[in-house]
Parts: sequence; structure tokens; C-alpha cells
Amino acid sequence: MSGPLNDTICAIATPPGEGGVGIVRVSGEKAVDIATGLVVLRSGVPLGSSASHVLHHADLLDPTGSHRNAPLDEALVVVMRAPRSYTGEDVVELQCHGGAFILGTICDTLVRAGARLAEPGEFTKRAFLNGRLDLAQAEAVLDTIRAKTAGSLRIAQEQLRGALSREIGAVRETLIGLLAHVEAGIDFVEEDITFIQTAELAAGLTQACDAVGGLLAHGREGLILREGVTAAILGRPNVGKSSLLNALLKTDRAIVTPIPGTTRDVLEEVLNIRGIPVRLLDTAGIRETTDPVEQEGVKRSRAAQEQADLLLIVLDGSMPLTPEDRALLERVPPGMDQKRLLVVNKADLPGRLDPAALPPAGPDCAVSRISAKTGAGLDELRDRIRALLISPDIEARETVLVTHLRHHDALRRTLDALTAVCASVKARAAGELIAMDLRAAIDALGEITGAVSTDDILDRIFRDFCIGK
Repeated sequence: MSGPLNDTICAIATPPGEGGVGIVRVSGEKAVDIATGLVVLRSGVPLGSSASHVLHHADLLDPTGSHRNAPLDEALVVVMRAPRSYTGEDVVELQCHGGAFILGTICDTLVRAGARLAEPGEFTKRAFLNGRLDLAQAEAVLDTIRAKTAGSLRIAQEQLRGALSREIGAVRETLIGLLAHVEAGIDFVEEDITFIQTAELAAGLTQACDAVGGLLAHGREGLILREGVTAAILGRPNVGKSSLLNALLKTDRAIVTPIPGTTRDVLEEVLNIRGIPVRLLDTAGIRETTDPVEQEGVKRSRAAQEQADLLLIVLDGSMPLTPEDRALLERVPPGMDQKRLLVVNKADLPGRLDPAALPPAGPDCAVSRISAKTGAGLDELRDRIRALLISPDIEARETVLVTHLRHHDALRRTLDALTAVCASVKARAAGELIAMDLRAAIDALGEITGAVSTDDILDRIFRDFCIGK
């Protein structure tokens, strides 16, 4: 971000387009003074003398336009004085009619009066820099806005309320205490004083390693609940892939015909499956073909297979496995990073598929029998999708989930540094070496909450925000 942080900033805080209500937010040392020239309270009290955190009925005027003090709109106005505001600065919010022209004119008027337009995420960045939020909580603001399911919203709200920050802070304080004892031993090495026993140091390190390891253990599940997964529906032609897509969506999104090769391109839809955002890809039937258009569809199907986290491999349960089925199953053997769900379709017809011919079920592979035509088995299919991706009791446990790759990377570096410390303690290495790795662990944890940060980290985080947040 290039704008000076002591400027007074303004921005439209509501989504673009027309709406019943639009909000313009002003923040900074001169927020009240700048807004005073624009706002006339119906009570007759000057804006600068109005009570904080009280909603006032007002008229908005343009003191700088060609028609001096021309009316702009009628509004509700609230002043929130520092430090009891979102940014920790003086904030004025103007709640007016939600027309794009009205909101744009109000912002132009504020800029002419001395404010500047805010950059993306600048309000939240100021909240972080003024101590209203730490960095993990600031990220949770955006996660709350972007939440697609009840589960992702719950996790974002827990992080916004400081659940992750408290866990990180507790581990970091433990390590800082251990470092203080180690450094005291280095500083007073000639005094023959033992500031911390090896057993006490080892116990503290074990406690920290267990806490960090616990956060990492469910890191993948946290990412899934926040970001969702990509699932590719694969299979040879006419096994019911498009019918499965339509059944899951509960709408006729894909064209379904008895003619093999009807689907020629990848269809994409996003839906909520048991609290998990799933980007569902319906692909062309995979088979050998001389049709150049169908060949391109098969090529795209295989590309979708490569990028997917979950493969829904559809088989026709009304007939034995075909060579094309076997070839597809061989292309996705067990042991890959992808989860596999074998969907045996057409359960409404007499079954001829031998279960013994299917790959064995396991933690990365499950089998579900359905009828996309009648809907039989779809609820069980949804349950199996969730069970493959998420521990069954993950949301029932009081577990803090790590939902950002940035956090996961910092925790991994923390654990690596702590592992090095444990090895040094066991080898009775010099205190300086132990202290160096302890500092590395403390700094890595500090990156998560912003206790340790760089401009590059801050810019990467806040540039994803909208202008008015």
C-alpha cells in the first residue's frame, strides 16, 4: 500500500450496483472535520459536537460543487470516535440511498474536502496497525465475507474472535519464557548458576511441539472447510455422469441423452455438500475415439482429473466392468494424493457389476451405490464425500482449525525449529545454538498473528480485500 497511513481515507463500504441503502465510510484524524462540511444534522447540533456511536438523521450537502451546498441526499450518520471504532481512528459512516451516482458523488465531495480514496483493505490494515485486530483476525474478516457454508463461516468467526491467536500466543509465550532462561544461562555462564534444568526445558519443548503438531494435524481439513475442494466426475460414456451432476444440483444443468459422447466439454458448478464447498466438474466420457471434437473433450476430462482433489468415478451397475472402466481405474491407482469415490450408478436396474471386481475400500477410497434417475442413495453419497474429506467429529471437537496456507507454512517452520532445539538439547549443544532455533520458532509463530511482520506480508494479505473494508 502506497498511501500514507496518517491520511484521512474514504470509500464506499457496500457492494457496487444499486441498492436500498449504501454506506460511505470515512476514517482518520480529520474524519469528523471533513465530514462536517458535508453533513447537516436535522437536530441542529454540529457533527463535531454530536455523541459518539449514536445514529443521527441528516441531510448531505455539497459545499464544494458548482452549486454551493446543493443537497445530495438524506442520510443516517454515525460518528465513532477513536479508539472505539473498527480502525481505532475517528470514523464517520454515512448511510444513504444506494445508487452508484449518489455514492460516487459523496466520495468525490469528501475527496475535494481533503480525504483520499482508500486502497483495498486499508480500513482493516489500520485496524491491525492500531491494535484493534491481529493479523490472523484481519484475515478472518475476509474469510467471513467470503464464507460459502455454515462450517466455513463458523471457523472464520472463531478465528475473528481470537481462537487461533490465543493458541499461537500461548505457545509463543511458553517459548519466550524458555528462551529467557536459556539466554540468562549464556549471559551468566561464569556465575555457575543453572537458570533452567534440562528436564524442565525438555518438558516445555514437548508441550510446544504437541500444541503445534495438533494445529498442523487438522490443517488440511481446515483448508477444505474454508476453500472447498474440486471434484471431477469421471467415467466412460453413458454411465450417468451428467445425470449425477443434475441429481446433485437438483436441476437440469447438463444435457442428458442416450447418445454416447453427448458431453463434449467440462461443465463446472459449485455446490454445498454437507458443509463443504465443492467445485464439481462434469467431464466428457473417457474412451478411445476418432472424432476430433470428442478427442478434445477426453483431453479436457483428463486435465480435470489431474487438478481434482476428489475423483467421482462413475460405473454402470447394470453391466459388468468394461475394458474402458478398467483402464480408467488403472489411471487412478491407490496411494495418490486424490481421494476416490466409486459411484455405482443405475441401482434402479438389475445389478450385474461384480463387487469383487472393484478396488478395495479404504481411507482414500469408498464405494457408493446410487440411482441418479430416482435419487436413491444420493444422501449416502453426500455423507461418503464428506467422510472422505473431513474427520466425522471435526466440528464437534473443540479443535482450532488452521485455514490458511500461510499459517500452515509458519507452523511447519516452527515445528522444524523446535525439532532442531530438541536435538540440540539432547546433544547438550551450546546455549547459543539452542537460543538461535528458539528465536526462529518464536518468529515463525509471530508471523501468524503479526507480532513479526514485513510490508510484503501485509501487502499480500490486505490487497485481497475490497476497497471499503
